[in-house]
Amino acid sequence: MTSASPRLVEGSVAFLGLGVMGAPMSGHLASAGRTVTVYNRTAAKALAWVAEHGGRAAPTPAEAVEGAEFVMMCVGNDDDVREVALGPNGAVSGMSPGSILIDHTTASARVARELAAACASVGVGFVDAPVSGGQAGAEKGALTVMCGSDDEEVFERARRAVGPYARACERLGRAGAGQLTKMVNQICIAGIVQGLAEGVNFAERAGLDVDRVVEVIGKGAAQSWQMDNRASTMARGEFEFGFATEWMRKDLAICLDEANRNGARLPVTALVDQFYAQVVARGGRRWDTSSLVHLLQND
Repeated sequence: MTSASPRLVEGSVAFLGLGVMGAPMSGHLASAGRTVTVYNRTAAKALAWVAEHGGRAAPTPAEAVEGAEFVMMCVGNDDDVREVALGPNGAVSGMSPGSILIDHTTASARVARELAAACASVGVGFVDAPVSGGQAGAEKGALTVMCGSDDEEVFERARRAVGPYARACERLGRAGAGQLTKMVNQICIAGIVQGLAEGVNFAERAGLDVDRVVEVIGKGAAQSWQMDNRASTMARGEFEFGFATEWMRKDLAICLDEANRNGARLPVTALVDQFYAQVVARGGRRWDTSSLVHLLQND
């Protein structure tokens, strides 16, 4: 950071990445009265967002973050994070001392720690803040935000900033803890969705009415969010909802890589990841995660 860094403007926001999650999340910030500067690698998306929500679009991350107190980022993977935050014309190079980078990307704990160190070296706060709730949660402004930060005060400022799209926001530990918690979330979801897929397929083959079965067992110990929201569409073979299979595979790869480092055993997660690979091979790259049932219905 040089002495020429723009002076921080209190309350100002930049949002980097306007995909299926970032576009509605940043939209909630605008609806809450924030003036938002946006950046997207496909510039047309940024211009379309501005046409709908106001604010302005910037051609590079460094220009987008000039003077911003809070910079939210939601991109694809570790390489994208490094490019947008630390690459040529990256966000960190343009941020003002005292500002905070909040990374909503689901990425590795390793890259979160890299960003924390890079931000600290230039007087910028950092929070790794992956989210759960999917596209529907982003559109409703009802995401769960899992955070890691080396500074409690930085986290508290970030928690207030993400309020327009978060129904819950908690700090789980130092930098990287948010990403590790998101890994736990995805590990649990993988097993639940596979179990639900097997149950739905079993009910179908047994000649039962799936909706009635789910209505009954959903009042007991088998109940889950996935059952409430995906059992019926599974039975109908509809997979155009929520989180895409290709992104789940990306997340599970992060989980399995971390497990190789920390010694955790993830036999079910590894198996479900291979099932998702089969879904992708059948053309289901963009089907949602409930498409595991397709392998059972069409074996």
